[in-house]
Amino acid sequence: MPRVSAFYGIVIFFLYNEDRHGGRPHFHAEFAGQRVSYDIETLKPLGGRLPRRPSRLVTRWARLHQDELLANWHRAREEKTMVPIDPLP
Repeated sequence: MPRVSAFYGIVIFFLYNEDRHGGRPHFHAEFAGQRVSYDIETLKPLGGRLPRRPSRLVTRWARLHQDELLANWHRAREEKTMVPIDPLP
């Protein structure tokens, strides 16, 4: 579970060679033991759920870093090292 960012108790990570979600570019977020997968292009949840406030924070952060998220998704698919992404201020 390569972690790429963390802010306000939320951890953002990727999984190497994960086949879930039909190969769609996505990332995972975890908060207080709850996990969700987000589509990188639409920023909509693909599975799982977070409380409203953390979910909004993840979406706001992801809008700022979509290009970096997509680049890391490609790295994960190739089992390469993730590049850290700045947290939400």
